[in-house]
This record gives sequence, structure tokens and C-alpha cells, in this order.
Amino acid sequence: MQPCSRREFGFTSEAVHQARWQCTFIQLFALCIPLLFLSGCGHLFFYPSKGQVITPDQIGLQYEDVYLTTPDGETLHGWLLAAEGEPRGTLYFLHGNAENISTHIASVMWLPAEGYQVFLLDYRGYGRSTGKPDIAPALVDVETGYHWLLQHPQTQPLPLFILGQSLGGALAITFAAQQMPDLQKQVAGLVIDSAFASYRDIAREKLGQFWLTWALQHPLSWLIPDRYAPIDHVAALSPTPLLILHSDQDEVVPQHHGVKLFETAGPPKMFLSTHTGHNATFTKRQNRNQVLHFMKLVGSESGDPPSFGLKQARLFP
Repeated sequence: MQPCSRREFGFTSEAVHQARWQCTFIQLFALCIPLLFLSGCGHLFFYPSKGQVITPDQIGLQYEDVYLTTPDGETLHGWLLAAEGEPRGTLYFLHGNAENISTHIASVMWLPAEGYQVFLLDYRGYGRSTGKPDIAPALVDVETGYHWLLQHPQTQPLPLFILGQSLGGALAITFAAQQMPDLQKQVAGLVIDSAFASYRDIAREKLGQFWLTWALQHPLSWLIPDRYAPIDHVAALSPTPLLILHSDQDEVVPQHHGVKLFETAGPPKMFLSTHTGHNATFTKRQNRNQVLHFMKLVGSESGDPPSFGLKQARLFP
């Protein structure tokens, strides 16, 4: 592979995201009816790719490969991106449902220049990680990466943040809730971008958009397990500071999902309405700046967490 600049390395288009979600729920129609009395269809939310598109050094980032073993024996692969200059904190990045960290790095490649080291983890079945993905096993993977970060010498003295995007945002909410109240002592703040509120609800919405499955959207959506629905867990995150970002132009996961999560969450919380395509939040400098300011605000060693509960807030003029 030839080196490329950070500007040349782009984001997956909205149309591609839409096509993948449609493919997912056509699979639901085709495959899940025979499984009605056998098992759920949570695995259809995962669309992994094994191929590596790029490595961090090709966009000028220093990194190390990380390999972890899950409690059930799978091998997970990730990248730890080094901060440029004096590190300000560590960010644990949980990516969306398609491809792998070699494409999703586009969402976080700007953070090392701001002084943040970033750990990107591929769930089982993605990239170099072994196994087959599903919701409950992915939560095991997220926990495996989290505990590794807590024990890593380079991350221990620094504030830790979790950024989850799309499916990764849904996983981040449920995982963080499962780790409470201990997580409150370890994590300075959570940033959730373009996440859906419920696996079942987003499945029903997508089935309703396709003529072949429109009439069956309600019965088919009940094939989706919703035990780990973020909407049922987001309130448990309080008092860990929470920032939810969601675009009013998101055609893959509509903004009402983010609004519902915000309204259900406890304080301190903040909602930012953005204006990009799905998973393209950080193509805009103003969105990057808002997240940086949030992390600076909640990552300070002032003691008590900040008190805020604002919808459509602006963290600075």
C-alpha cells in the first residue's frame, strides 16, 4: 500500500450505509423466518470485513498492534494510536456495524494530534479478530478491551473516555451500564454518536422501508432480540457525564433515536444536533471541537462531575 494523507482518506458514503442496512434486513426476511422458534437474529446487525484497507502509519500515525484473548477463547485485534506530544487522555473507540477498524479509523484519526491516544478494537469476526459476531459476544469483546485499557501502563494516569458510533454506540451504552457503578470511577465521560435506541425498533423501521417486508415489519421485528436495547440501559449511566450527538440528516439511523436516548438518560447529559451523513460527524471541525471541549470539561480533576442537562447545547460560543 502507498502512504496517503489524512485528507485523502475519507468516510463511507450515506448511500453505502443505507445499502448495507437494507441488505441486513433483507437477510432478516430470508433467514429468520425458519429460525422463529429456534433463536434470535442479533447477528444480522453485524456486517464485518476481513480485509485491511489502511494502517495508521500510512496516514502519519504512530501505533501498536494489540491482540487480546476473550474469556471464551477468541482473539481480538486492535490498534493503540499514540498521542502526539503530551497525552491529555485516552479514548476507547467502538465502531459501527460494517467493515473494520481500518475504515472506521477515519472517525478518530484527528484525535492523536489533539493529545489523545486512541484504542480501536475490532469485535470478533472483524478484521484480524477471530470468531463470529453477535450482540452478547460483542459485549464480551468490549469488556475485554476495556479491562485491558484499565491495566495498560500508558493509560492509567490519564482520563478515559468511551466513544461509540452507530452500533458501537448501542454497545457502549449497554456495556457501560453493566459496569456501573465501578465504571463511574474509571471513565470520565461517554460520547455516543448516531446510535439507535432499540435493536427491534430500528429493525422495524428498516423493514418498513422495503416493499417486500413492509407488511411484515411488526412480526419480523419481534425476531430481533432486544434484551440489550440501549434505551433500557441508558438511565443507568448517570452520573457518568454523557454527550449524545445525532445528525438531523441521518437517513440510516434517524435522529429521533438519539433524542429518545437523551430524554431517557439521567444527568449530567448533553445533546448536540449535527448536520452530516451517518457516521460522518467528525468530518466537520465544529463537531470535533465540541467533543474536545466536552472531554476537557469532564476530564478535569476538579472533583465533582459537571452539572448540565441541556438539549441542543453549545459548549462554547
